[in-house]
Amino acid sequence: MEMFELTKNNEDFIRKIKENDPNYFEKLKQGQTPEFFVIACSDSRVSPSIITQLPLGAMFIHRNIGNQVDANDESFTASLYYALVHLKVKKIVIKGHTDCGGVRAAWSGVEDIELVGWLNKIRVNLPVDDQHCKLTLDELGKENLLNQITNLKNHPVYKKYGKNVDILGALFHVESGELEWVTSPN
Repeated sequence: MEMFELTKNNEDFIRKIKENDPNYFEKLKQGQTPEFFVIACSDSRVSPSIITQLPLGAMFIHRNIGNQVDANDESFTASLYYALVHLKVKKIVIKGHTDCGGVRAAWSGVEDIELVGWLNKIRVNLPVDDQHCKLTLDELGKENLLNQITNLKNHPVYKKYGKNVDILGALFHVESGELEWVTSPN
């Protein structure tokens, strides 16, 4: 895709929005009040706004490889704090997906120096070797998602500021487009 195509697509986006609401962007400039804080994978196939067809301003999104919730990740912690304290989100959605490259890389033992630190964060959320060998990649992705829900419940910022904020798990099936709601066993 050429830069020209990106520009043309942006112009089409603006035109379509303004056809429905000529003041849309002026309202958008007034600030954001998203209902959802979404923690999602960086995978280009799983954009939260696109797969839910929610408008701009509905979601405050933090993305990383394998949709990890890590108390030692300053970027994630800052996003979580901002979402809870300043934006006062009502729900947090942790969204994993099938065919996750981050889970696959962690599962298969990729050791690239630039990735290994992050992949180790994913590895600790996968089942131990005996269980691990019996699960498919997609089952491992779901297990990772469930562990991120637990990690969020134990995150110091969530514990301090997330008292009445629901946590929801969602698994996006890249093979069908379906969004499966997943609940934590604990």
